[in-house]
Amino acid sequence: MSTDGWKNFGKYGAHLDPGNVHGKIALGRALEDALERMIIEGGIKSPPTTRRGLLARMRYLTTTTGGTQALSDAGITATPRTIRAWTHGTQRPRPHNLEAIDTAYWNLRAHNVLTNPHGFKQHLNNAGRGTRVEIHPVNQDLVDQPRRRDNLRLRTIQVRYVWDEAVDAMVDGDEAKLEEIWDDVIADLDSDWGAYTYVSHIGLGA
Repeated sequence: MSTDGWKNFGKYGAHLDPGNVHGKIALGRALEDALERMIIEGGIKSPPTTRRGLLARMRYLTTTTGGTQALSDAGITATPRTIRAWTHGTQRPRPHNLEAIDTAYWNLRAHNVLTNPHGFKQHLNNAGRGTRVEIHPVNQDLVDQPRRRDNLRLRTIQVRYVWDEAVDAMVDGDEAKLEEIWDDVIADLDSDWGAYTYVSHIGLGA
């Protein structure tokens, strides 16, 4: 799946290996990972190489606002007549066009989810129950032994009421807001909260 054209998606390095970073960056990465899972899991399951997968993608691209532009952005230069034939299943695209159609579909779906992230917010809010946040402490392998904190451990907390603002901040690339939200989250970690300003990884699970 291509991420070309996704507004700010990947800003926080969702696919980077875990490393010691400020919690606001780790939170941005975790949100990007969760959003991508939601985009994929809610998308068309059949691959574009199957008739069913191709027709479903073409139906989405030809009936959803922005579909024509998504096809163009993905490199499709076919005539309207050819696109109609693909949509009705009377003509099969060449392999490079199949790949471009797949790219156009995922880009458009991602764009639409990011433009209207209400469903993503609902998922994280979980009917008021919130989302479980796993906070992995900093990797201390490179820290001099006298400065290591052996009591640091993975912490798991149920976080509520911040997700609407967190999603908006992730989409807008607003690191200052994410830092403010992260400070609120770790405030619930009793006297150890300061040790989790920087972390190695954050995982989200509703």
